[in-house]
Amino acid sequence: MNNKDFITELSRRSGYTPEDTQKLIHTLIDGLCDGFDAGEPVVWAGFGTFEVKKRLERVITNPSTGQKMLIPPKLVLNFKPVSSAKERLKKGGDEP
Repeated sequence: MNNKDFITELSRRSGYTPEDTQKLIHTLIDGLCDGFDAGEPVVWAGFGTFEVKKRLERVITNPSTGQKMLIPPKLVLNFKPVSSAKERLKKGGDEP
């Protein structure tokens, strides 16, 4: 599902216009990003938790050349879904 399909389906389900739905999605994403910038976990009840974690510096080896390389530390976004969402996916997503 691409962005246009997602906005169309969401606007159909919510009864809002596609333009209003797109503004709502952008506002939601901006709010999530503000939480990420603050370094705080963003908990979305019934969906899951987004958390920024620091991946430590590490040494890797290129398998084809055998050369060792240093990978610098970086921040990564981690998502942990609620257990009900995981169960729904395990069952094929048929249950609400």
